[in-house]
Amino acid sequence: MSRRLAEVAKKAGVSEATVSRVLNGKPGVAESTRASILTALDVLGYERPTQLRGERARLIGLVLPELQNPIFPALAEVVGGALAQRGFTPVLCTRTAGGLSESDYVEMLLEQQVSGVVFAGGHYAEADAPHQHYLKLLELRLPVVLVNAAAEHLDFPRVSTDDAVAVEQAFGHLSALGHERIGLILGPADHMPSRRKQAAFEVAAASSGLAWQPEWIERAMFSLEGGQAAASRLIARGITGIVCGSDLIALGAVRAARRAGRRVPDQLSVVGYDDSSLMSCTDPPLSTVRQPIEAMGRAAVAMLVGQIEGAAVTADELLFEPELVVRGSTGPAPAHTAGH
Repeated sequence: MSRRLAEVAKKAGVSEATVSRVLNGKPGVAESTRASILTALDVLGYERPTQLRGERARLIGLVLPELQNPIFPALAEVVGGALAQRGFTPVLCTRTAGGLSESDYVEMLLEQQVSGVVFAGGHYAEADAPHQHYLKLLELRLPVVLVNAAAEHLDFPRVSTDDAVAVEQAFGHLSALGHERIGLILGPADHMPSRRKQAAFEVAAASSGLAWQPEWIERAMFSLEGGQAAASRLIARGITGIVCGSDLIALGAVRAARRAGRRVPDQLSVVGYDDSSLMSCTDPPLSTVRQPIEAMGRAAVAMLVGQIEGAAVTADELLFEPELVVRGSTGPAPAHTAGH
């Protein structure tokens, strides 16, 4: 017992006597001190005394799909840092092939008595995926924030990049460079951000007056291999500019161009989406639409902490403006395809 007292006291930066008061439910300890002692208990893996278990831990679940795509570690860093500044401890949960499912993680987080959950890139963005675990969270009224577009019936506060603006920027950029045969590679058909991007693409193509065809839209998994396969099909259809749903898909498109003997950007221009780390170091450096991850991550934490503290938080979606970053993967349309 005394070793536990000493460890918790050290972790929370208080005296053992103070820890003892909190564990024995005695009055006279500041709320913030009490909270940091309970957090120290949780972090060190000690059971809370039974009478203190009803209180939620100052733990926040951060549920991500995977860490292959550099945009997710970047988001985890922003959200984790912003939570720590406010005295919360992030618990990182990432889905891996054959590992725990999203609903398994939700069960685990509920057992840990977390104060709230931030989800990014999860099943909420897939219209046809299982959503029971979200409905359970809605029922429990646990504070939750979603990052990016969600299926209509999941009425949580959310922060999103404006997918329509992202596509308008990318399409406008390629169009201004003289491209007339512009293709689009998106995620799966039930993926909500991809649906928004497709709707915006169809509007942009129609209003540009270009002779646009539905088979210029391809779908792929959010991976290099998925992007490469989809881009190969578009290249075979004579596309000269491709707007991609993620940077990884875009890098796959660059690889497809090389395999087809096309130079980027001389014969094929490619625009990514995310502006994840190292995209300025690729060959060629990738033109892409940047998601404002820093601002979104901070807003997500502010909305979550607002809910935890009982403030009224808007259930509307906060839309953040993306920014086109022009690098070396886009250039003027090749002359011989004009007027196709």
